Amino acid sequence: MTITLTLKGVLLTIIAILGIVALAYLIVSMANLVKTLKKTNAILDDAKAITEVAADKAQKLDGAIDGLAESAAGIADALKGNKSVIAAATSVVNAASSVAGVIKKSENKKKSEDK
Repeated sequence: MTITLTLKGVLLTIIAILGIVALAYLIVSMANLVKTLKKTNAILDDAKAITEVAADKAQKLDGAIDGLAESAAGIADALKGNKSVIAAATSVVNAASSVAGVIKKSENKKKSEDK
């Protein structure tokens, strides 16, 4: 029983074995890739949910900040408009204090003269 090997037959056998190994490697790689893609999709879904919540909170905060800014501007305008009222009120208080001081001085003089 004689077996004759030709170089062409040996090379074809080696190429066939390498092809089978490469095919098995590709199958394993694809299975790992599918697992990785599933995990990546889950992470992206979580990130999307977190981003939506953050965007919603940011819009609510933006509205609150706008309201606060408008309130502060309104208060500033009211204070600017009432500057003359505040100055007038201060002048009235100062005048009342002066009148009270004059009355006390005159009462003290009367008490001093009565003694």
